[in-house]
Amino acid sequence: MKFYDAHNHLQDDRFGGRQKELLTVCAEVGVDRMVVNGACEADWPQVLTLARQFGGASVSASQTQVIPSFGYHPWYLHERTPDWLANLEKILDKIPGTVGEIGLDRWKPGLSYIGQEEVFIAQLRLAAERNLPVSIHCLQAWGRLHELLRDHPRPARGFVLHSFGGSAEMIPAFARLGAYFSFPGYFLHARKLRQRETFKQVPPDRLLIETDAPDQQLPVEINSYPLTGANGQPLNHPANLPAVYSGLAEFLGEKPESFAARVEENFLRVFCR
Repeated sequence: MKFYDAHNHLQDDRFGGRQKELLTVCAEVGVDRMVVNGACEADWPQVLTLARQFGGASVSASQTQVIPSFGYHPWYLHERTPDWLANLEKILDKIPGTVGEIGLDRWKPGLSYIGQEEVFIAQLRLAAERNLPVSIHCLQAWGRLHELLRDHPRPARGFVLHSFGGSAEMIPAFARLGAYFSFPGYFLHARKLRQRETFKQVPPDRLLIETDAPDQQLPVEINSYPLTGANGQPLNHPANLPAVYSGLAEFLGEKPESFAARVEENFLRVFCR
């Protein structure tokens, strides 16, 4: 089986420069492609470097391919320069990819909401103009996110709701707008039953799987690749992706092979067509 990671942050400094090592392990367990999401101007060059080293024609059939994604995450908007949008356009000119991680956040303590919608709409519009998929972060702003997506241009190929945590009732409305719904391994924790139940309502052709590595740890009992950062902090290894597939397939009562084939079809449709 082949596995596809719809969202991670392989460029993260917490990996301590071990990206090549991590990708080698990912290839060994069958990870075919992964979308690596930048979060601000400071890390876009790192994502670009990974994509040039491990993406496109430079990757053999036995290696995991990096699909780059560039965007301004709402947590880092205070860092943006006056030329941030022009800089985003320039980096997308250099290499085909995805727009993200972008979004809205009313959950993070101390985070200002001022400017979030303006920056989100600008990036959504850019993705629509270029018909690039978008990876969207949303916390405690699902209703407003739906309004903005409904009322502004969207990429024809669709958009991804990363680690979807909205209600089951909102799934049809988002799906009509072109949404794909991405499931993280963190939702396999026993206390996340509501989130798992929500994914029973996701249309079969709109389901994706992600690790969000190095974040969103899996339950210890299924974490086959424990990893720690330089300071001893536990990290999520992207090679845990097959465990996320297996956990959700079992919960949904599906056979692993047919489940993986369906996710593959969905991933290639939104990210690679």
